[in-house]
Amino acid sequence: MAIVRIPPVLRPSVGGEREVQADGSTVGEVLESLATQHAETRGQLFGGDGQLNRYVNVYLNDEDVRVLGGLGTTVAAGDTLVILPAMAGGAR
Repeated sequence: MAIVRIPPVLRPSVGGEREVQADGSTVGEVLESLATQHAETRGQLFGGDGQLNRYVNVYLNDEDVRVLGGLGTTVAAGDTLVILPAMAGGAR
C-alpha cells in the first residue's frame, strides 16, 4: 500500500485524516482507490475526462508525477503520494 498525504482542504472528505493508505501499482490506481474509499474526493481530484484536475499537483516521493509518467507512474509499496492543490490568486 502507498501512503497518501492529504492537504487540509481535503481532510474533511477523508474523516479529518492527515494520511491514508491506498492500494494500487500506479499513481492513477492509488488515487482511484482513495476516491473509492472516500467518494467526496473524486470530484476534487479528477476532471470529467478522468485526468487530474489542472489545479491538483501530486508528488510521488517528492517528484511531480506530471514530469514522471502522470497517472501511469509506477508506485511501490511504502511510497508516499502528496496531494497539493495549487494556490490561485493575485491582483484583479
